[in-house]
Amino acid sequence: MSAVTFRLEPLRREDLARCAELETILFPGDDPWRESAFQAELDAGHHYVGAYVETVGLVGYAGISVLGGPGNAEANVHTIGVDPGWQGKGVGKALLRALLARADAVAAPVYLEVRTDNAAAIGLYEAHGFTRIGMRRRYYWPSGADAYTMARPARVAEEAT
Repeated sequence: MSAVTFRLEPLRREDLARCAELETILFPGDDPWRESAFQAELDAGHHYVGAYVETVGLVGYAGISVLGGPGNAEANVHTIGVDPGWQGKGVGKALLRALLARADAVAAPVYLEVRTDNAAAIGLYEAHGFTRIGMRRRYYWPSGADAYTMARPARVAEEAT
């Protein structure tokens, strides 16, 4: 079995349509983000990363906002999505770690929401220091699925390694 090779780079605007396409695959019972939503995130200056495979193109994406500066920052993971054909190959983990590195650069605590029935994502987040701090009933629309709010305490970059 050959190793999976992908690279992380800043998300390219020409790949936003692919992000929207993956959203419809990954979140069929809910309101997937459209290309314009990703465009707005980039325009707002939020940190978005893409996972790219040489012969395939974009296979995953992730984004985080970091508000405030060192000592007074807070980060929120907005989205992580991985093409189903590339799940379980370390892409999601690498994307999450890239987002956490951005938060750790300013010692920001990190928050996110995750569907309560998404065991794989919950396990990934828990493995990276997140704990459940709350529940948002009927958070996802239109499915009405519940979400856990999860948090990871602030870390400085040296602690994160």
